[in-house]
Amino acid sequence: MPYIANTPEQQEAMLRQIGRSMEELFGDIPPDLRSPGLNIPPGLAEQEVRNRLASMAARNKVDLISFLGGGFYDHFIPAAVPALVSRSEFYTAYTPYQPEISQGILQAIYEYQSAICRLTEMEVANASLYDGGTALYEAIMMALRITERPRIVVDDSVSPIYRTMIRTYTGNLGIELVETRSRGGLPDHEELRRHINDQTAAVAVQNPNFFGCLDEFSDLSDLAHRHGALVIASCYPISLGLVKTPGSMGADIVVGEGQSLGIPLSFGGPYLGFMATRRQYVRKMPGRVVGRTVDGQGRQGFVLTLQTREQHIRREKATSNICTNEGLCALTALVYLSLLGKQGLAELATTCAEKASYAGKRMLEIRDVRMRFPRRYYFNEFVLELPVAADRVIRRLLEKGFAAGFPLVRYYPGMEKSLLVAVTEKRTKQEIDLFAHVLEVSL
Repeated sequence: MPYIANTPEQQEAMLRQIGRSMEELFGDIPPDLRSPGLNIPPGLAEQEVRNRLASMAARNKVDLISFLGGGFYDHFIPAAVPALVSRSEFYTAYTPYQPEISQGILQAIYEYQSAICRLTEMEVANASLYDGGTALYEAIMMALRITERPRIVVDDSVSPIYRTMIRTYTGNLGIELVETRSRGGLPDHEELRRHINDQTAAVAVQNPNFFGCLDEFSDLSDLAHRHGALVIASCYPISLGLVKTPGSMGADIVVGEGQSLGIPLSFGGPYLGFMATRRQYVRKMPGRVVGRTVDGQGRQGFVLTLQTREQHIRREKATSNICTNEGLCALTALVYLSLLGKQGLAELATTCAEKASYAGKRMLEIRDVRMRFPRRYYFNEFVLELPVAADRVIRRLLEKGFAAGFPLVRYYPGMEKSLLVAVTEKRTKQEIDLFAHVLEVSL
């Protein structure tokens, strides 16, 4: 365990040991950018703190009827999920370095990996990542290690939030990042084909994509594999209870955001990135892999089979600094999937799809409202084309108790009137009908 200097005295002692002072340590920071100190007000009594926080919390609008999506969804969470994951043996668990005293958390992680493999139709999964965006980045770096090629092709129907993260992470790594333009709500397969060549490490797609549209990318997988490239697929786990799995369409690495698997939205986190791949690539996968084995007496046990962090004596061979990360969120996803079961997940996905279909039809009854991408299949999310700017409509509906959706112009120039609407199992017929009525009178 590295030494951590927690107090100013310890920090000064550590600096003296290496022959430096605090002033020297921060010498490269211009004086006008330094803070003279922390302006912390006097302390308050417990009751005063509670009253202050309650007053601040009351300013939040927590009773909105949400039709927001874009990768993060308002799903119902059974009471058993927080009840189980908040047990102290799970809630306080750290990295299970010592298997002889960590069998419980190791088995939980193993079962989580097994669930992700069954969900995506892949062969191995790791013990979770930070979120869907960093999972996609890690998949890209994994493909670069496997193929030793410099080019990554990403379609712009992949979440723009994820693509922004990828550009940020890879900006100084000498990677050729090619972003193709979608057409009609789906990846333009012809354009993608033009960019897949013998220098391509991987092509990244998302299904359902950011517009909610469903695609069949088996042909892209076949072409990529003929050129020796990999296919990375980002997916929405709830949809896999109904739609074709990325594994069945030839994906080599599957990633996604696991927030919808029992994790509350919580004003932006924590979230859960999941990753699964083919067995042949397991040693290039970041994070940790828990395996099942037997001891010398033939008793079943669980161990950290692969540990790719630098502190696991990997040093320069490390593939990631992922360690403790989102273990509790991974456990949450496992509990949620176990409660639903295979049939329950299929029923949930079907309910989401049917309610979204009903909502789409109701919206089209409004004058001058149409689908941005007609004749496309979607799961539980679709894009409406409004007669006025979407952000104006969102502000009007916010005042009437609705989080109406996501304005696509934020990431897609020319889509000022496009509104991304998501419907989950929590939205009732009455709420959908009321939403359609309020939208109509707000246009």
